[in-house]
Amino acid sequence: MSQASTRGVRVSVLSQYVPERSTPDEGYYFFAYQVTIANEGEQTVQLISRHWIITHGTGRTEEVRGPGVVGEQPVLAPGESFRYTSACPLSTPVGTMHGTYQMVTADGERFDARIAPFSLAMPLALH
Repeated sequence: MSQASTRGVRVSVLSQYVPERSTPDEGYYFFAYQVTIANEGEQTVQLISRHWIITHGTGRTEEVRGPGVVGEQPVLAPGESFRYTSACPLSTPVGTMHGTYQMVTADGERFDARIAPFSLAMPLALH
């Protein structure tokens, strides 16, 4: 699990390999990850957009940017959290992801909540 906290917004991520959606013989490895975004601060915040950096085992990187997450831009009052599951295909059995969520406070102040790096690894791929 990876965790990071920025200005009271804690982002936790758990990842897992999904063998039934993967075809290793064809260089296709599918990973699911569950994200929990918890507002541990004192201000209401809204998630506006995401920026992911995905690194394959070969060192190749991809960037993904877009509005919200899973079609939503959740608003989190102090003490509230939002959880979602998404997925990432890789061309290698191992890789990493990290990034930021652009957040905005109720008074319009924007900041980036950090998503700490986490591993995407097929079981037994890392020794």
